[in-house]
Amino acid sequence: MRLGINLGYWGAGMDGDNLAVAQEADRLGYDVCWAAEAYGSDAPTVLAWVAAKTERIDVGSAIMQIPARQPAMTAMTAATLDSLTGGRFRLGLGVSGPQVSEGWYGVRFDKPLARTREYVEIVRKAMTRERLSYEGEHWTLPLPDGPGKPIKLTVHPEREHIPLYIAAIGPKNLEQTGEIADGALLIFPSADHLEETALRHLRAGREKAGLTMDGFDVCPTLPLALGDDVGALADVFRPYTALYVGGMGSRKQNFYNHLAQRMGYEKEAAEIQDKYLAGDKTGAAAAVPHSLIDQTTLLGSVERIAERMTAYAEAGVTTLTLAPAGFTLDERLAALRAGVEAMEHAGLA
Repeated sequence: MRLGINLGYWGAGMDGDNLAVAQEADRLGYDVCWAAEAYGSDAPTVLAWVAAKTERIDVGSAIMQIPARQPAMTAMTAATLDSLTGGRFRLGLGVSGPQVSEGWYGVRFDKPLARTREYVEIVRKAMTRERLSYEGEHWTLPLPDGPGKPIKLTVHPEREHIPLYIAAIGPKNLEQTGEIADGALLIFPSADHLEETALRHLRAGREKAGLTMDGFDVCPTLPLALGDDVGALADVFRPYTALYVGGMGSRKQNFYNHLAQRMGYEKEAAEIQDKYLAGDKTGAAAAVPHSLIDQTTLLGSVERIAERMTAYAEAGVTTLTLAPAGFTLDERLAALRAGVEAMEHAGLA
């Protein structure tokens, strides 16, 4: 099992710290550094900056949002970043959610599975540097009855095949991800529930494509916080968990809420969502069970974190992405180093 880090969103007041975290992860031997985007900082700009300031660590988008860019533009960006970084780029894609897709980008959140499949097919075809033509339900290239003609990418990526990941939560999306991608980006993963909530669906998709799980990167992100008081550490993540389970998406389309339900928290997930959507964010955070937080984070001593890491490795995780938590840069760097120490303690390094 390899280690990665996730810097989250740029522009949240920790930009200088984020760069220091990425550089320390590079020095410590972390495998990949991911950056996110929603409706603030974009991922490619951040990744280019981080790559320019590091030497070895891969950089990856977690995620570049499908409604934000035409697929050919994503292929251009991926090829450019792979070339600039000397083959250190990983392309992570996702459909985002209905609020961002329709409210920010003006793109209808309809048929997300079919859109993702076509998007991936176009991106991959464009990056082969063959002349690009495509006929699908959502994209037709070139447009018919116009001046457009098939053209090809002029940038040469460093590698013939850039690793492509998809952020997936629901069973159908997970199955399709196993079928068409090189890896899956997972959020709120519980080692105890990983088989039924994710891996069996990914495996079904791989089998549909005539493939095994060999070489497929199962890549969940978990916050890591170092300390002796696990309860106090868990309380720090109550607002974070409440935001996703209660407030991401609409009442009917909240993928994180559905995931919590599949993990056995049906009643609790409903209460968190009811309170969050009613404007009671404090009450929503208080309603988050300690066990849900503890199952989806790495909290406590190095020894306790090592035990949890072992459980993830045994469950089938191949790259464990950490979001090192702390109120200061020193605390975040200590959490980063604790991740390596825990891997070594568990015999996974």
